[in-house]
Formats: sequence, C-alpha cells, structure tokens
Amino acid sequence: MGQDNLVFLEVLEWFDKTGQEIVQKIPEHGSAEIKFGAQMIVRENQAGVFFYNGKAIHVFGAGRHTLKTANIPILNKILSIPWGMTSPLRAEAYFINMKVFPDLKWGTRDPVAFKDSELGLVRLRAFGMFNMRVVQPLLFINSLIGTMGHLSTADIEEYLGRVIVSRLNDYMGDHLDTILNLPGKYEAWAEGLQKDLADEFASFGLALTDLFINSITPPQEVQKMMDDRSALGLFDDMNKLMQLKAASAMEKAAENPGSAGDATGLGVGFMVPSMIAQMTQSAGVGQPKSEAPDKQPCPDCQQMIPHDSRFCPFCGHQVVVFAQCHSCGKNLSPSAKFCPKCGTRAEEKKAAKFCQNCGTENLTQSNYCNNCGERL
Repeated sequence: MGQDNLVFLEVLEWFDKTGQEIVQKIPEHGSAEIKFGAQMIVRENQAGVFFYNGKAIHVFGAGRHTLKTANIPILNKILSIPWGMTSPLRAEAYFINMKVFPDLKWGTRDPVAFKDSELGLVRLRAFGMFNMRVVQPLLFINSLIGTMGHLSTADIEEYLGRVIVSRLNDYMGDHLDTILNLPGKYEAWAEGLQKDLADEFASFGLALTDLFINSITPPQEVQKMMDDRSALGLFDDMNKLMQLKAASAMEKAAENPGSAGDATGLGVGFMVPSMIAQMTQSAGVGQPKSEAPDKQPCPDCQQMIPHDSRFCPFCGHQVVVFAQCHSCGKNLSPSAKFCPKCGTRAEEKKAAKFCQNCGTENLTQSNYCNNCGERL
C-alpha cells in the first residue's frame, strides 16, 4: 500500500483470497497517515468505508475514488514534529465483501427444551444451514466490527447460529403442539423462521437470504414412540388399501373388461396435460429471468432511488444506516444521543432475559426459555 513513506501516495485495495472474509481494515492494526490524493479502488462485489479523524466520511461503491485528507506529503512530517513525527490526522479504510456467503451452519450446542402437549418436556436438537450478506456496510461496522482488523464468517457464524436456534425455539412454542406432528413441516417452518429473523439480522446490517432446516431430532426414546405410532398408522392404511382393492376387483368382475380399460385410459389421458402443466410451472420453464436493477426501493416511501443514495430524494429517509435504536429500531444519526422516536438513550442496550422458572439467561429477543421451555 505504501503507507509508511514521506512522498508517495497510497493505493488502497483488497482481494479476498479465502472467499470467507467479510471485512478487511487497512491498515489492519491501528490507523495510518493516509495522504491527500490517495486512491481507493473498490471492486463490484465490495463496498468501501473511509474513516478520517475517527468519523465515517462516506460509503464508496465500485470504482476508483480519490481520498481527501489534510496530510500533505513531506509538509505533513514537518507539521507533526510536536507529536513526535506522528501526524494526529489519522485515517483508516474498511473494505466490506458484499457477496452472498453460502452454506453457513447453525445448530444446537445443547438440546433445547420443548413442552410437548402429549409427551411432556422434551429436549430437541436442531441443525441446518443459512446464507447471508451485508446490506448496510456502515451499520455492520458500527454494530459488529468496531475497530477489529478483519472479520470472517467463522467469527460470527456461532453467534448468528445462536440467534437462529433461539428464534426456532420461540417458533416451535407458537406453532407446534406435539413433535408427533413434526414431519413435513421443515420447509414451511424455514420460510416462517426466515421472516421472523429478518429484523434481527437487519439490526446488524445483514440480510438472511436463505434458511434451511435439515433436522429436528428428539431423544431416542421419543423417536421409538414416533416409529411405533407410524407403524400403527401403516397397518391401518394397509387394511384400507386391501378393502379398496377387494371392492375394485368385485366391480371389475361385474363389468366388461374392455370398456373398463378404455375408461381408465381416458381418465389418464385427461390427467396427463394437467400434470405436465403443473410440473412446467413449478420448474419455472418459460419464465423470463430478471436482471439485477440499478435502483432500489426506498425503505420508507418505496420510490425507486439509485443504489448509492445516502438519503431518499423523495421523502428524505436516511438510506445509509449509521446506527439503530436498540429499543424500537429507529435509524439514528451519528451524533444522536437519544432516539427521536422513543427517547431511549443511544448507548443503552436491552437487558438480558432471565427465566423466572430456572434462572437461565436467554437472548433479549427470546420468548421461550432454552433450558426449561417456559414462556419468558
């Protein structure tokens, strides 16, 4: 980069070699005397944030950008003599990877408690995957990065996984009475859980693009009970199937076999076009592919505005989020000390939730205790 020199200007750029790095700070440790006229080169899948004298100046999109500071080559060193030849005009740059990070894992480290209506208190294990991306770079830096030199998916995967597990426990408490009815609900639950987690991820400047539930596993004894119940249901279905076959055989014996075969073929002929149409529609055949728009809707008035807008030109809504209120989620300006909507102090955070039944600490957004399953 050429930051430790007297004459030459810096060229700031970053390449992710692993595919798992989310943020890289330049310089990685501390700050630098980035000079007037330094160049920041941002790739298409990146966003650049420039901090000068401790404040975020701007969020840069793809392209080459000229940075403006008060550090003038050679003259800067002369003026910094009172500070031991170290300029007090400090600067640093953050590069944020804006791509989708796929195949991140989530799961229960310890079984979570669920109060089953038929089986009583049951402890479940759950596992799955999720995809996420950064959508608000500055909010992401202010809420999760701070002054760290870099951040990878491994650094936040565990925490985000805990948030997902906590929300899953709440979701089961509201949408499931007994785990005997659990099979077949994974896909619908994943969609509902993803919607519930949208605001949680947005508070960190992230978007949860996909969520998958691979398994929700009860203890071995409960699995045996579910297998026994399925076996009883299978025997009932077999009895019904045998009765149906017997009735069908008696009907065919009383009819002309030729005409019955024609009727069967005619019925299948009517069903085939409908089945093909449904398969084609579900596969998305013939549907035009949408191209990525160069504009985005305003979160407040929904008018289409350019991607690099910091404020909506129609309603004045602040698009680039610096921070959010921990109480109501209102966007806060950099110098705000209190929330203009609910009056909560900007630095104030929600207190942790403790279960009144067992005393276990849970996430602030939890509705059910992960240890005993009681509603908080």
